[in-house]
Amino acid sequence: MARDTARQGTAPRNYPKGQRRRAQIIEAAFTAFGQVGYRNASMVQLAAACGVSRAGLLHHFPTKESLLEAVLEERERQDDEHFFQSGAVTQDGLEYFASMIRLVAHNQANPLIVSLFAVLSSEATAADHPARPYFVTRYERARRQMQSAVDDLARRGLLRPHVQAPGLAADLIAFIDGLQIQWLLSPDAIDMPGHLRTLLRSLVRVELA
Repeated sequence: MARDTARQGTAPRNYPKGQRRRAQIIEAAFTAFGQVGYRNASMVQLAAACGVSRAGLLHHFPTKESLLEAVLEERERQDDEHFFQSGAVTQDGLEYFASMIRLVAHNQANPLIVSLFAVLSSEATAADHPARPYFVTRYERARRQMQSAVDDLARRGLLRPHVQAPGLAADLIAFIDGLQIQWLLSPDAIDMPGHLRTLLRSLVRVELA
């Protein structure tokens, strides 16, 4: 039915407005989930925050889980936009970690992104949390991609002599996630990209761009 309407030209007039409304809802949920978590944010509160009725909210997102999925997709899109600028994961270890520093700097300038990740990833450790599969998959992918970057540096002789490449990705991810928590608690005391760059200098022989 929707496709028939689109062919008749009705949808194009409504589509931008619908997309704007959908984006507003995702933005409101982004804020709410990052501040109070998924569990504590109600659909009624989210509807009020973006100026729609609960029925209007459910028109775009029939379930709270579908809204959570959209929020996580948006966060992934933002990460990709600022990290994987070419649209694909680079195979060059130096480029990868230089991009990682830029991504961390971007996140530091956008506290809500950091808060959303910290709150939801903590909640998602519960076995029944709807975001658990997302975070399990995300961490598996992050470890795999980062370890590939580490291994590339090792093959090229760019790691310092004391550095053990196996398993380093998990340690680096733990460092970055821990920095995020410290920064959320004391933003004036913690410079996330600065700390990450200093650590990488202790691991890599050359300066990252």
